[in-house]
Amino acid sequence: MSDILDWTNADLDTLDMAAYAARAETMAARLREETGAGRLPFLTMPYEAALKKQLADLEGYLDRFEHMLLLGIGGSALGARALQKAFHPSQDRPGHRGKSLWIADNVDAYALTAYMDSLPPEKTVVVTVSKSGGTIETVGQYFIIKEWMKERLGDAWADNMLLVTDAEKGFLRGEADAYGIKALPVPDNLGGRYSVLSAVGLIPALFLSMDIDALLAGAREVADVLADPALSGETLAGTQAFRLAAWGAALMDKGFTEMIFFAYIPLWASFGDWFAQLWAESLGKEGKGSQPVPAVGVTDQHSVNQMFMDGVRNKACLFLTCPSLPDGPDFPEDLPDQFAYVRGKPFGELIRAEGLGTRMALSRSGVPLVEIRMGADGPRQAGKLIGLLGAATILTGWLMGINPLDQPAVELGKRLAKARMDADGLAEEKAHLAAFLNANRDEREF
Repeated sequence: MSDILDWTNADLDTLDMAAYAARAETMAARLREETGAGRLPFLTMPYEAALKKQLADLEGYLDRFEHMLLLGIGGSALGARALQKAFHPSQDRPGHRGKSLWIADNVDAYALTAYMDSLPPEKTVVVTVSKSGGTIETVGQYFIIKEWMKERLGDAWADNMLLVTDAEKGFLRGEADAYGIKALPVPDNLGGRYSVLSAVGLIPALFLSMDIDALLAGAREVADVLADPALSGETLAGTQAFRLAAWGAALMDKGFTEMIFFAYIPLWASFGDWFAQLWAESLGKEGKGSQPVPAVGVTDQHSVNQMFMDGVRNKACLFLTCPSLPDGPDFPEDLPDQFAYVRGKPFGELIRAEGLGTRMALSRSGVPLVEIRMGADGPRQAGKLIGLLGAATILTGWLMGINPLDQPAVELGKRLAKARMDADGLAEEKAHLAAFLNANRDEREF
């Protein structure tokens, strides 16, 4: 089955798509310039051949371990989790005996203590992911896990550590050089939220025996045409990535300030969290953007769908489906009459019916909706989805007139947190912090 975008209920006749379509030639020129200068490795993937060799060299090493503890946050963890949930679901099911991926993506003393209490260090590889090597939430965990490994493994501690960081600079690169720790690079100009198909996400994928070649090939199906040095405006205008971008920008012009990502592929639900960071961190700038809202079908039909259907009319929806999901067991024939409509039918038919009903109901409720219908739920299709949404996000940002590759507002919170921990410098941040903490507070017990 083919992978399809169904635009039937996208409300295109009410949106000024033509204004953005007219900019296809300008956008194509920008893509040619940016890819030619090496500033969009998400699309060009110049690192692919070298990475495949590095991963092949790692395969035997990773086979030694039963557990992988991934230390990372945001884009260093969300893609890996989405892939694990989609293609290694046995870890979350009863009786799991195979390899396990554990992701420490928060400042959570309970979880970090549990990992050290329960994981066998000799059978655990610790992967620390930070492009800059200075992400304190991640590097802070590294400091503690490093000491745990030293205490338990002695001089061999570094053999169970793997770093994913800048190729040349930063604290973690210094650790790799000082202790001989295995390290793979994060390519230049590849931001965390765009990095899942680099070493950041593919090391965990390799550990869990996923088809990495298929993931990369799927992404290339979308990216290669956009990275073509001869890309024309006409060709770009015909891509689904550009059409999604024009739709997203036109929606915001009409006051649609929320973008639902409704996943009716249960194992792919965590792609909603990955998309939320991608869309929010890329487009939420200068008072612009739309808030991404991950939702899971059918679970969220019974929770937030009431708001989607009958709340403020400011929502659009990307609706992810796959008609070829397994049927599963059949419902029994001897059901009570009130459930006669499912007698003998496959259990999997229910999610298809629920998805269709919700899609129709959203459309009838005035929610512009594009269905992303995957022909299968395999790794090639996942790579294709990653490529499509990443490219569409970049193009949406350009059409909005903002930079979709930075995240300036996020840095303020990081600097204030460092000021609270009394890091050197940061005089201005420390002054703001003191004023905030010394203000008269309106605090009331409940």
